[in-house]
Amino acid sequence: MTLDPAQVVLRPVISEKSLDQTQRRKYTFAVHDDANKLQIKEAVEVLFKVTVVDVNVLTTKPKEKSRNRKRGRQRGWTSAWKKAVVTVGASDKIEFFEGV
Repeated sequence: MTLDPAQVVLRPVISEKSLDQTQRRKYTFAVHDDANKLQIKEAVEVLFKVTVVDVNVLTTKPKEKSRNRKRGRQRGWTSAWKKAVVTVGASDKIEFFEGV
């Protein structure tokens, strides 16, 4: 399946842990479920004009969520999604993460 770079990288993951990793040149993105490491590497290099050294991919599992409503407890599941941790070269930075 051929995906455009904008279709491969869906959004950056902004969390406390992912922002701490930016000091070590590691950036976290939510990616398309069908994307592989090579497609993710090419997409990040094209979109952000950086050199990618390493890509680690993991799939987050769905979690059960519940909340209380007026008519009782409502239960459901979050959706599973794919996450990529991308390490860039020593002289490269992704400016999007620097302003957060």
